[in-house]
Amino acid sequence: MRGYLLTAICVATLLTPTPDLLQAQRRPPGREPSGQSTGLRRPTMGDTIKANVYADNSFKLYINGELIAVDSIQFMPHNVVSVDILPAYPMTIAVMAVDNADPKTGMEYANSNIGDGGFILKLGDGTVSNEQWKAKKVSWGPIGGDTKNPRVESIPMPKDWFAVDYDDSSWGNAKVYSEETIAPKGPFFEHDFAGAKFIWSDDVLLDNVVLLRHVVEAPPDGKDRIDFTNLNNVVPARPQRGGRGRPGGRGPRPGGSPNN
Repeated sequence: MRGYLLTAICVATLLTPTPDLLQAQRRPPGREPSGQSTGLRRPTMGDTIKANVYADNSFKLYINGELIAVDSIQFMPHNVVSVDILPAYPMTIAVMAVDNADPKTGMEYANSNIGDGGFILKLGDGTVSNEQWKAKKVSWGPIGGDTKNPRVESIPMPKDWFAVDYDDSSWGNAKVYSEETIAPKGPFFEHDFAGAKFIWSDDVLLDNVVLLRHVVEAPPDGKDRIDFTNLNNVVPARPQRGGRGRPGGRGPRPGGSPNN
């Protein structure tokens, strides 16, 4: 009889919720005490900076290895792409700048004209395009400017040329061109490009696809900014009541997921 009583007591002890177990049961999924909660808050639009980009004729913009913006109008009219970005330093900027040209002849407008390129960028932290950027042409033509027998030469696109750890030490510096040479169209003058310079590779007429790279070691404006790069691997701090999370400032939605 004592054996049965002892067994019953043991089973009852195992089934009785402990304070720790009760706390774990009440804890929403995703809030397990993993030791990863650092109090890092979620970013807001106030943490972003503006990126203004103008290209003749189009571009793809990568920041820290991620595709950030693609020119929505590849040829005409020339447009400015303005996007909000969340910076993290050191910041690697990589651009594929493309002049609209026939891939076989290197010419424009039904093979009747040699086009020209041009690229300019300014970020809200004061980063600007200039001669300190690196440049590498990957497609060019018509070779020698020969419009009677036009042809193009190209090299393979370097693998991971946009990556943070890509070695661009063999690339030359970008060449700066005057505003008069590039002759930007209307939208350029409607955006802030003060201090930025038009850049390209050595030949703004014949080089049709150009890769550009630049590393910003620290914010040029000297402002301290939070690095949110690793946010997906931490539990963001819970918003204070009365904050700007859910309506009424009630913090995370049911289930413990931070507001997105």
